[in-house]
Amino acid sequence: MNICVFCSAADLDDRYVQPARKFAEAIGEGGHALVWGGSDTGLMKVMADGVQEAGGALLGVSVEFLAHKARAGADEMVVTKDLAERKAQLLARADAVVVMVGGTGTLDEATEILELRKHGMHTKPVVLLNTAGFYDGLKAQFERMEAEGFLPIPLSDLVFFAEDGAAALAYLEERVRVRK
Repeated sequence: MNICVFCSAADLDDRYVQPARKFAEAIGEGGHALVWGGSDTGLMKVMADGVQEAGGALLGVSVEFLAHKARAGADEMVVTKDLAERKAQLLARADAVVVMVGGTGTLDEATEILELRKHGMHTKPVVLLNTAGFYDGLKAQFERMEAEGFLPIPLSDLVFFAEDGAAALAYLEERVRVRK
């Protein structure tokens, strides 16, 4: 399975790095490929290192203004002209999507992927990996959106909230197996 992971390119606290490393190793050990923003910095690097060291493939999609941060030695690296094209390429190359901790760029990617799913533009499973409760506030907001009628589909059909990488991977493996 090609698993697209949206996450931060920043250097983060160990409470985020260690679970990310474990999740990356599970992706690689499971024979899956990481589809990611291509950066060789921060949490993106942690994910790429873990997947590659565990035997998984790396499919990067960078963007022109960040190409200088692209990881050398990826199995494939595409450089797009802008962020919109990058997001489209990431989704096109993925069987499933995991949103990990990140800043505004990660949030932008997450909301676009969820909006496309809401409108039936893709049926790929989407997981919000809620490491250390990072997305508790966003989960509460989504629950409010659902309760107050802002979501045309059930929240459970839109996104799965996982507390750790093992739960995220188990959900994706079940969902992708069922879809195929």
